[in-house]
Amino acid sequence: MRSQRLPRMAARAAALGAILAGSGCAGQPPSPVANPPAVDLDVATVRSDPERYTGAPVRWGGAIARVENGPDATELEVVSRPLTSDGRPRQVDRSGGRFIARVPGFLDPSIYESGRDFTVAGTVVGTVTRPIGAYEYRFPVVRADASQLWQPLPEPVPGPWYGPWYSPWYGPWPGPYWGPDPFFWPGGCWRHPGFCW
Repeated sequence: MRSQRLPRMAARAAALGAILAGSGCAGQPPSPVANPPAVDLDVATVRSDPERYTGAPVRWGGAIARVENGPDATELEVVSRPLTSDGRPRQVDRSGGRFIARVPGFLDPSIYESGRDFTVAGTVVGTVTRPIGAYEYRFPVVRADASQLWQPLPEPVPGPWYGPWYSPWYGPWPGPYWGPDPFFWPGGCWRHPGFCW
């Protein structure tokens, strides 16, 4: 009886280990997205001389501006931004230009929507010229080997505000000195002998 129980317990432990291992990697970006290439080219450099850099590996990211699905691949127009060490676009008002990420298969535009943070790792395969308004813009095109759509960052929570007369010695904890420090009130220096005005 005991010998039959051991294989079942071992199988359950292995299954649990596989589940935990898979869940630990669920939120991690693919390794090419997390690691920049040896020569980390930016969008502006490639735009300045695209023929020279065709075939170069790149890791670029930014905010999605437009999504267009084709029969075999999806093209995402991305407003580039500097990346953090793990490949996520920084929340800054700075860009080196726009690029096109060509990702195999279908990407739903309702998920890959405008404004979402997106990072791609792949190879520069050339350029395309398309209008942005009345301006004809030349986009570097990246054939994606790996990509990451990032979850939106949580909204910042404002901290407590105690007003201009707040004193850390007299609040905000309960007790006889709850609230603002009357030393900072005109005529309220009765708690501070010798400091009246």
